[in-house]
Amino acid sequence: MCREHGHPMPGRRLPRTLAFNKPYDVLPSFTDPGGRPTLGRYINMPDVYPAGRLDRDSEGLLLLTSDGALAHHITDPRHFLPKVYLVQVERVPDATALERLQSGVVLGVTLTRPAQARLLPQPPHLPERPVPIRFRKHIPTAWLELTLREGMNRQVRRMTAAVGHPTLRLVRIAIGPIALGDLQPGQWRELTPGEVADIFRLI
Repeated sequence: MCREHGHPMPGRRLPRTLAFNKPYDVLPSFTDPGGRPTLGRYINMPDVYPAGRLDRDSEGLLLLTSDGALAHHITDPRHFLPKVYLVQVERVPDATALERLQSGVVLGVTLTRPAQARLLPQPPHLPERPVPIRFRKHIPTAWLELTLREGMNRQVRRMTAAVGHPTLRLVRIAIGPIALGDLQPGQWRELTPGEVADIFRLI
């Protein structure tokens, strides 16, 4: 920015940040040598890159930005930025399983940070997934809301499996103060300067 007048310097683009509802089976990258679906199928904006990951078999909110400082703040585990997930699991977790998720689960040699976990009384209203989950006959399913403040590789799936409830469907609905809202799979919107400021403020 020009310090005297507060206007962008000539030839410099202002940072842009997007909220994207990543569909199932889409890689969190813009290219893939194997030709699998990528972000490039949905987003045509130069210089924005994912701030963090959302695995191919997971859905929901992904933030993309051209602001390197913002990307660092979102992904740096020291900032404890909360991420909220809706998780469909096999069988109905009891109080003991929920307490384990909340107090921490050992994954490999690492104990996960304290989390928030609650059993939803009703399935959430979500768009149908293009590939249905694999139901196992006579095994019920349940939905959890799980809030984490770290980002280990495939952490949600590993945590629920560790307490005996494998994940069937995983949808991220919030990153810090930014919620998925009514964005449909494949849709994106640009964050306002106020929303970007809220991310820094929360951290």
